[in-house]
Amino acid sequence: MTGLDRNQTPKTRPMGHKRTALVASLDVGTSKIACMIARLRPSPANDALRGRSHAVELIGYSQIQSRGVKAGAVVDLAECEQAVRQAVALAERMAKVQVESVLLSVSGGRLQGQLVEAVADIRGGSVTAADVTRVTSTGMRHATGEGRTVLHALPVGYALDGVKGIRDPRGMVARQFGVDMNVVTADATVARNLMLVVERCHLNIEAMAASPYVAGLSVLTDDEADLGAAVVEMGAGSTTIATYSGGRFVHASGFALGGHHVTMDLARGIGACIADAERIKTLYGTVLTGGSDARELMSVPTAGEEHEAPQIVSRDTLANIVRHRAEEIFEMVRDRLAASPFAAEPRARIVLSGGASQLTGTVELAARILNRPVRIGRPLGFGRLPSEAKGPSFAVATGLLVYPQYAHLEHVEPRHTRQLRTGTDGYFGKVGRWLREGFG
Repeated sequence: MTGLDRNQTPKTRPMGHKRTALVASLDVGTSKIACMIARLRPSPANDALRGRSHAVELIGYSQIQSRGVKAGAVVDLAECEQAVRQAVALAERMAKVQVESVLLSVSGGRLQGQLVEAVADIRGGSVTAADVTRVTSTGMRHATGEGRTVLHALPVGYALDGVKGIRDPRGMVARQFGVDMNVVTADATVARNLMLVVERCHLNIEAMAASPYVAGLSVLTDDEADLGAAVVEMGAGSTTIATYSGGRFVHASGFALGGHHVTMDLARGIGACIADAERIKTLYGTVLTGGSDARELMSVPTAGEEHEAPQIVSRDTLANIVRHRAEEIFEMVRDRLAASPFAAEPRARIVLSGGASQLTGTVELAARILNRPVRIGRPLGFGRLPSEAKGPSFAVATGLLVYPQYAHLEHVEPRHTRQLRTGTDGYFGKVGRWLREGFG
């Protein structure tokens, strides 16, 4: 492993409050790839979404079946590249613009947040911006293990001479200055290969962000973030979690179980092919057993021989298969939350997002296992969203469009010293080289 493994992924510059911008989001998931293009316009404050300085006006979007991705990680570079090119081209066609750079989500690579405390003596008597940068950089480096890369380094609180709760320490007098920060990391190899796919599509990477964090920016109200909430982003190949407290993103974690595992369980359990199992899950998937239609029988095509007789399966059989895997996922979520700052927030709620959260009865099952109030999260405060993009499966793609408004909260290392590279001329590459390679 080289020192580059400890670098920070690309970060976008903070948005000016009076600036209009065109942004594009790219959510490369295990089952789908979504691309959204939007215009961000300065807007007056919104009581429910006070953190947002801009209105998001969608002008183009696409959603296609993902290829070459497993558990949020690229497993086939060429397949994934073709799918990304297709998704971006479709969104560009609708928006009538050409995308030069994208905001990219990360759901794989074993996302992990670590709360780090860094302390240093103050040399000049009062805290300067350079002191804040120096101490925060030290904390970030301390939290970055071998083979990991930093997605986010977010200060969540400051201390002066051991007194915590300081909001902005700059200019204040102290002998010792400290910062508590949430450092979110992922496997550097997973991040690099995602970046490489985008580079090969002749696109710049404006920034990379953890999927559950940006999902929270899309689906949480400010009150929920202030009082405490956990966003559980239930994708096809992974489930990732972002915990909020006091209005700040304070923890992240994830594991490689999701909706695709429910599909595979169904395929094995009823002897169906994967495509039929996915269709059955989408149309009839439920975690509720013993209902009035439990004994209703369904005809399911048998995987294998074309002329083989279909199987007859009861709705209750399907529900049992789905429920067992859903219970396992929520039990793992419960364990992750118990080991996070969320455990100390007795009134905090759970907000579910992602395609796998749409199974019938998911909210009731999650509330029973997690012993918290639970709701489904849908994108909030977006203009011109088509009906198919208003559901929880678009929380990440829409959240990426909001993300630049929150970039000022993050610590960013100077790009010339600590940028993560793919090994192919860095994440911006060289335009001349791209043009010579062409689009073959």
